[in-house]
Amino acid sequence: MAKWIVAIDGPAAAGKGTLARRMAAHLDLPYLDTGLLYRAVGRRVLNAGDSPADKAAAERAAQTLRPEDMERTDLRVPEVDAAASTVADVSGVRAALLDFQRRFGTELGAVLDGRDIGTVIFPNADLKLFVTASPGERARRRWLELKGRGLNADLAEVERDIRARDARDIARAASPLIAAPDAIEIDTTHLDADSAFARALQAAATRFNLANSDQVN
Repeated sequence: MAKWIVAIDGPAAAGKGTLARRMAAHLDLPYLDTGLLYRAVGRRVLNAGDSPADKAAAERAAQTLRPEDMERTDLRVPEVDAAASTVADVSGVRAALLDFQRRFGTELGAVLDGRDIGTVIFPNADLKLFVTASPGERARRRWLELKGRGLNADLAEVERDIRARDARDIARAASPLIAAPDAIEIDTTHLDADSAFARALQAAATRFNLANSDQVN
Protein backbone atom coordinates (compact mmCIF):
# COMPACT_ATOMS: atom_id res chain seq x y z
CA MET A 1 0.00 0.00 0.00
CA ALA A 2 1.36 3.41 -0.95
CA LYS A 3 2.10 5.64 2.03
CA TRP A 4 0.74 8.79 0.43
CA ILE A 5 -0.10 11.81 2.54
CA VAL A 6 -3.19 13.63 1.27
CA ALA A 7 -3.88 16.97 2.99
CA ILE A 8 -7.41 18.36 2.68
CA ASP A 9 -7.94 21.82 4.17
CA GLY A 10 -10.77 24.30 4.11
CA PRO A 11 -13.35 26.20 6.15
CA ALA A 12 -16.19 24.72 8.16
CA ALA A 13 -19.01 22.93 6.31
CA ALA A 14 -17.31 23.10 2.91
CA GLY A 15 -17.60 19.33 2.51
CA LYS A 16 -13.96 18.43 3.17
CA GLY A 17 -14.82 15.78 5.78
CA THR A 18 -17.12 13.86 3.46
CA LEU A 19 -14.58 14.15 0.66
CA ALA A 20 -11.67 13.09 2.88
CA ARG A 21 -13.46 9.97 4.10
CA ARG A 22 -14.29 8.92 0.53
CA MET A 23 -10.74 9.63 -0.63
CA ALA A 24 -9.29 7.57 2.24
CA ALA A 25 -11.52 4.62 1.41
CA HIS A 26 -10.73 4.85 -2.31
CA LEU A 27 -6.97 5.15 -1.77
CA ASP A 28 -6.98 2.51 0.98
CA LEU A 29 -5.43 4.94 3.47
CA PRO A 30 -6.19 5.70 7.13
CA TYR A 31 -8.34 8.79 7.73
CA LEU A 32 -8.03 11.44 10.42
CA ASP A 33 -10.48 14.28 11.03
CA THR A 34 -8.04 16.63 12.77
CA GLY A 35 -10.79 19.13 13.47
CA LEU A 36 -12.31 16.56 15.80
CA LEU A 37 -9.21 16.84 18.00
CA TYR A 38 -9.83 20.54 18.50
CA ARG A 39 -13.55 20.00 19.00
CA ALA A 40 -12.76 17.47 21.72
CA VAL A 41 -10.40 19.94 23.39
CA GLY A 42 -13.08 22.64 23.21
CA ARG A 43 -15.68 20.31 24.69
CA ARG A 44 -13.36 19.39 27.58
CA VAL A 45 -12.82 23.10 28.31
CA LEU A 46 -16.55 23.83 28.27
CA ASN A 47 -17.37 20.83 30.43
CA ALA A 48 -14.80 21.97 32.99
CA GLY A 49 -16.61 25.31 33.23
CA ASP A 50 -13.65 27.18 31.76
CA SER A 51 -13.52 29.70 28.93
CA PRO A 52 -12.08 28.53 25.59
CA ALA A 53 -10.17 31.83 25.58
CA ASP A 54 -8.35 30.78 28.77
CA LYS A 55 -5.04 29.59 27.29
CA ALA A 56 -3.98 27.64 30.38
CA ALA A 57 -7.30 25.79 30.51
CA ALA A 58 -7.14 25.02 26.79
CA GLU A 59 -3.59 23.66 27.09
CA ARG A 60 -4.58 21.47 30.05
CA ALA A 61 -7.46 20.06 28.06
CA ALA A 62 -5.20 19.30 25.07
CA GLN A 63 -2.55 17.66 27.22
CA THR A 64 -5.08 15.39 28.91
CA LEU A 65 -7.07 14.51 25.77
CA ARG A 66 -8.10 10.85 25.65
CA PRO A 67 -9.12 8.71 22.65
CA GLU A 68 -12.64 8.38 24.03
CA ASP A 69 -13.03 12.16 23.92
CA MET A 70 -13.22 11.89 20.13
CA GLU A 71 -16.10 9.43 20.40
CA ARG A 72 -18.51 11.85 22.07
CA THR A 73 -21.74 12.54 20.24
CA ASP A 74 -21.93 16.22 21.22
CA LEU A 75 -18.90 17.55 19.35
CA ARG A 76 -20.71 18.96 16.31
CA VAL A 77 -22.87 21.64 17.88
CA PRO A 78 -22.52 25.43 17.52
CA GLU A 79 -20.99 26.09 20.95
CA VAL A 80 -18.30 23.50 20.29
CA ASP A 81 -17.72 24.93 16.79
CA ALA A 82 -16.86 28.26 18.40
CA ALA A 83 -14.83 26.71 21.22
CA ALA A 84 -12.77 24.62 18.77
CA SER A 85 -11.92 27.68 16.69
CA THR A 86 -10.87 29.58 19.82
CA VAL A 87 -8.66 26.87 21.35
CA ALA A 88 -7.05 26.29 17.95
CA ASP A 89 -5.55 29.79 18.26
CA VAL A 90 -3.59 28.70 21.35
CA SER A 91 -0.04 27.75 20.39
CA GLY A 92 0.25 25.33 23.33
CA VAL A 93 -2.82 23.43 22.15
CA ARG A 94 -1.50 23.15 18.62
CA ALA A 95 1.88 21.96 19.91
CA ALA A 96 0.22 19.30 22.05
CA LEU A 97 -1.67 17.92 19.06
CA LEU A 98 0.99 18.38 16.39
CA ASP A 99 2.99 15.23 17.19
CA PHE A 100 -0.16 13.11 17.32
CA GLN A 101 -1.17 14.17 13.82
CA ARG A 102 2.28 13.63 12.35
CA ARG A 103 2.67 10.21 13.94
CA PHE A 104 -0.72 9.18 12.60
CA GLY A 105 0.16 10.22 9.05
CA THR A 106 3.70 8.95 8.76
CA GLU A 107 3.06 5.41 9.96
CA LEU A 108 0.99 4.17 7.03
CA GLY A 109 0.22 7.30 5.04
CA ALA A 110 -3.14 8.98 5.53
CA VAL A 111 -5.82 11.33 4.33
CA LEU A 112 -6.13 14.14 6.88
CA ASP A 113 -8.58 17.01 6.82
CA GLY A 114 -8.41 20.20 8.81
CA ARG A 115 -7.31 23.83 8.61
CA ASP A 116 -3.51 23.65 8.40
CA ILE A 117 -2.63 20.17 7.21
CA GLY A 118 -0.97 21.29 3.98
CA THR A 119 0.65 24.38 5.47
CA VAL A 120 1.88 23.22 8.90
CA ILE A 121 1.27 19.57 9.73
CA PHE A 122 2.42 18.11 6.40
CA PRO A 123 3.85 20.92 4.25
CA ASN A 124 5.40 18.26 2.00
CA ALA A 125 2.18 16.26 1.56
CA ASP A 126 1.96 14.28 -1.66
CA LEU A 127 -1.36 15.90 -2.57
CA LYS A 128 -2.96 19.04 -1.17
CA LEU A 129 -6.58 20.02 -1.71
CA PHE A 130 -8.30 23.16 -0.45
CA VAL A 131 -12.06 22.63 -0.29
CA THR A 132 -14.22 25.71 0.02
CA ALA A 133 -17.74 27.04 -0.63
CA SER A 134 -19.61 30.30 -0.14
CA PRO A 135 -20.52 31.22 3.47
CA GLY A 136 -24.21 31.13 2.59
CA GLU A 137 -24.05 27.63 1.18
CA ARG A 138 -21.93 26.36 4.05
CA ALA A 139 -24.41 27.83 6.52
CA ARG A 140 -27.29 26.11 4.72
CA ARG A 141 -25.50 22.76 4.94
CA ARG A 142 -24.69 23.14 8.61
CA TRP A 143 -28.30 24.24 9.31
CA LEU A 144 -29.65 21.15 7.56
CA GLU A 145 -27.20 18.98 9.50
CA LEU A 146 -28.36 20.44 12.81
CA LYS A 147 -32.02 20.04 11.87
CA GLY A 148 -31.33 16.46 10.85
CA ARG A 149 -30.04 15.79 14.35
CA GLY A 150 -33.21 17.24 15.84
CA LEU A 151 -31.59 20.48 17.01
CA ASN A 152 -33.30 23.84 16.75
CA ALA A 153 -31.28 26.25 14.66
CA ASP A 154 -31.85 29.60 12.97
CA LEU A 155 -30.30 29.81 9.50
CA ALA A 156 -29.29 33.46 9.88
CA GLU A 157 -27.62 32.73 13.21
CA VAL A 158 -25.80 29.73 11.76
CA GLU A 159 -24.45 31.91 8.96
CA ARG A 160 -23.29 34.54 11.45
CA ASP A 161 -21.48 31.81 13.37
CA ILE A 162 -19.89 30.51 10.16
CA ARG A 163 -18.66 33.98 9.18
CA ALA A 164 -17.36 34.67 12.68
CA ARG A 165 -15.48 31.39 12.73
CA ASP A 166 -14.00 32.12 9.29
CA ALA A 167 -12.76 35.48 10.56
CA ARG A 168 -11.15 33.89 13.62
CA ASP A 169 -9.58 31.07 11.65
CA ILE A 170 -8.13 33.39 9.01
CA ALA A 171 -6.86 36.01 11.46
CA ARG A 172 -5.37 33.77 14.13
CA ALA A 173 -1.63 34.04 14.71
CA ALA A 174 -1.06 30.29 15.07
CA SER A 175 -1.52 28.43 11.77
CA PRO A 176 -4.19 30.59 10.13
CA LEU A 177 -6.62 29.09 7.64
CA ILE A 178 -5.00 29.66 4.26
CA ALA A 179 -4.60 27.56 1.16
CA ALA A 180 -1.10 26.20 0.61
CA PRO A 181 0.46 27.72 -2.53
CA ASP A 182 0.54 24.29 -4.18
CA ALA A 183 -2.95 23.22 -3.11
CA ILE A 184 -5.63 22.45 -5.69
CA GLU A 185 -8.82 24.35 -4.86
CA ILE A 186 -12.21 22.65 -5.14
CA ASP A 187 -15.15 25.02 -4.74
CA THR A 188 -18.16 22.94 -3.76
CA THR A 189 -20.72 25.77 -3.73
CA HIS A 190 -22.45 24.33 -6.80
CA LEU A 191 -21.13 20.77 -6.59
CA ASP A 192 -22.74 17.72 -5.05
CA ALA A 193 -20.61 15.22 -3.14
CA ASP A 194 -20.09 12.95 -6.16
CA SER A 195 -18.91 15.82 -8.37
CA ALA A 196 -16.48 17.04 -5.72
CA PHE A 197 -15.18 13.49 -5.30
CA ALA A 198 -14.65 13.14 -9.05
CA ARG A 199 -12.56 16.31 -9.12
CA ALA A 200 -10.48 15.14 -6.18
CA LEU A 201 -9.90 11.76 -7.82
CA GLN A 202 -8.75 13.44 -11.01
CA ALA A 203 -6.31 15.55 -8.98
CA ALA A 204 -5.01 12.40 -7.30
CA ALA A 205 -4.65 10.59 -10.62
CA THR A 206 -2.64 13.49 -12.04
CA ARG A 207 -0.49 13.97 -8.96
CA PHE A 208 0.30 10.29 -8.55
CA ASN A 209 1.06 9.91 -12.27
CA LEU A 210 -1.78 7.51 -12.97
CA ALA A 211 -3.53 7.16 -16.28
CA ASN A 212 -6.99 7.89 -14.90
CA SER A 213 -8.85 8.15 -11.62
CA ASP A 214 -10.08 4.54 -11.86
CA GLN A 215 -6.50 3.40 -11.39
CA VAL A 216 -6.00 5.25 -8.11
CA ASN A 217 -6.89 2.11 -6.18
